[in-house]
Amino acid sequence: MKKVFIIITVFVFSNASFAQQKDKAAIKEIMKMQQHAWNAGNIDEFMTGYWQDDSLMFIGKSGVSYGWLTAMNNYKKHYPDTAAMGKLTFKIMQMKSLSATYYFVVGKWDLIRSAGNIGGYFTLLFKKIKGTWLIIADHTS
Repeated sequence: MKKVFIIITVFVFSNASFAQQKDKAAIKEIMKMQQHAWNAGNIDEFMTGYWQDDSLMFIGKSGVSYGWLTAMNNYKKHYPDTAAMGKLTFKIMQMKSLSATYYFVVGKWDLIRSAGNIGGYFTLLFKKIKGTWLIIADHTS
């Protein structure tokens, strides 16, 4: 009986570990797509990584705002062209599974641009919605 318990325990933990690695890879791929879209000057594509809902929360230097459309309009207002957008890089510092449907991501962002380089840090809350990981809360400084 002890061997069966050990085998089941190893199977459960290895399946959970595999699922977490798969989830991490999917989230990293979303962020890679966002970086590529930004660097191509495509804010619309960049925004596909976010939950398209009025409850999307974005926290930035101006405070808290809600809504996917609000976030997109703010990006387009503050980054009206590719010169203002520059070249974006993300560096993920930590990824933590909170449950099977939530991930917490901490990282650094940098924009290299002719108008002056800028950068900061971010915390993202991802949620798996209908099988797809999406950012539901973004705190960027």
